[in-house]
Amino acid sequence: MKYMYDVLVIGGGAAGLTASGIAANFGAKTMMVEKEKLGGDCTWTGCVPSKTLIKAASVLHNAAESKKYGLDIDLGNVDTSKIMKHVDQVRREVYEDADKPEIFEAMGIDVEAGEASFVDIHRVKIVNGKGLEREITAKYIFICSGAKAFVPPIIGVDEVEILTNESMFEINKLPEKLVIVGAGPIGTEMAQSFNRLGSEVHVLDMAHRIQMNDDEELADMLLESLKKEGIHYNLGVGVDKLEKTEKGIRVYYKTGEVQSSIEANSVLMATGRRANISSLNLEAAGIKTWKGGIEVDDKCRTSVSNIYAIGDVTGRFQFTHMSEHMAKVAATNALIKVPMKIDVNHVPWVTYTEPELGHVGSTEKQLKERGVSFEVYRFPFSKIDRAITDGQTTGLIKVFAKKWNGKILGASILGAHAGEMISQYALAMKNGVTLRNFADTIHPYPSYGQGARRAADQWYIKNQSAGMVKWIQRIFGYSGDIPDYSDPNRIV
Repeated sequence: MKYMYDVLVIGGGAAGLTASGIAANFGAKTMMVEKEKLGGDCTWTGCVPSKTLIKAASVLHNAAESKKYGLDIDLGNVDTSKIMKHVDQVRREVYEDADKPEIFEAMGIDVEAGEASFVDIHRVKIVNGKGLEREITAKYIFICSGAKAFVPPIIGVDEVEILTNESMFEINKLPEKLVIVGAGPIGTEMAQSFNRLGSEVHVLDMAHRIQMNDDEELADMLLESLKKEGIHYNLGVGVDKLEKTEKGIRVYYKTGEVQSSIEANSVLMATGRRANISSLNLEAAGIKTWKGGIEVDDKCRTSVSNIYAIGDVTGRFQFTHMSEHMAKVAATNALIKVPMKIDVNHVPWVTYTEPELGHVGSTEKQLKERGVSFEVYRFPFSKIDRAITDGQTTGLIKVFAKKWNGKILGASILGAHAGEMISQYALAMKNGVTLRNFADTIHPYPSYGQGARRAADQWYIKNQSAGMVKWIQRIFGYSGDIPDYSDPNRIV
């Protein structure tokens, strides 16, 4: 059978843009269809606007904390009314520079605006904004339709205007008082940013702590830091009702049988995201799904051999960097038949608060649950000279590794530039670099990267003992004091 296209990509977010570019680079005739704007969640409602807002909030916070750096900046009356316009300007600049259709059309990719749905395993119907339909046939189809904000069925939720990540960057005025439901990465980042920009922020969550997927010790340290900045937390509570008021919205929540309420100008629902699959007519192609999204194997292939699903729509790893990774896996397997699998063992993630919270590999909890033998190598930011000079000493590095060979099993970092530092451990784990190799690698001074190396140095420290030092003394005739090895948490 002759197809109109070698590859049809459904969705123009991070997954779709990457998959389309790789397919075109392999010489495949490619079409990409997107029902809204290219760039998807990352450019318009996720990474780009949120990190732009975080930066603006950080600048204001650092100015307010200027006395810590030997300065005394008088902020006077700070006007934050233009911040959301700045956020919009930055995301439009990113779109113009990297995402607009002309860029991909120059690669030979046909870009189509419209909503796609399956007719069968090789045919897809596209309906544009004017209601006009056309059918496209393709040898391979990549589903990259992403995910959307999930709003739980709380009583009254349909009667009030709530914010999600898809609408919060469209507001013109920062709320005086904001309630955030959800203490995961989005809720935590936005809580700090809006608080720093002058909003009174209250966070509610059913869990007993924030950042449930992260190291509990580090998450608790982050929570204390955020509380000191003035963010209010109510954890272990269930939100059961929203009610419209003259000032905005009243949120009712329970702790056990005790009900409380709080009134705010706005409510942000940071309660997770769900795969965009409802309009795809997956049944027509026989594509299987699970509760998180489209079911795929470790090659990103669906239950239909010529159809692949990539990124958030699979419900597996809802990170932009994993969308790009999965696009590479899918395109490589489908188009050039080179076997490649999703790397599930070295997936890093970062919450971009101040301090940042990052992780890669297995968590301490996972290792304990699996009965794995490992050591924890710790190093505080208070001993990193660059952190001291920057006044960023809140934080801790924890590396989980095998005692004797130093094989790294995972790492968690809370601190300034944790996102960059965790990348070092991801690279080390991917390429079999042990803590000994890491510790023996020269890092520039003073840098945060050297802090990552000093954490690796602790492998040497923990593998020493009084008996070993005495043996060295006898052989070489040394007469110094024996270090105290009785403290298992000794840091050098």
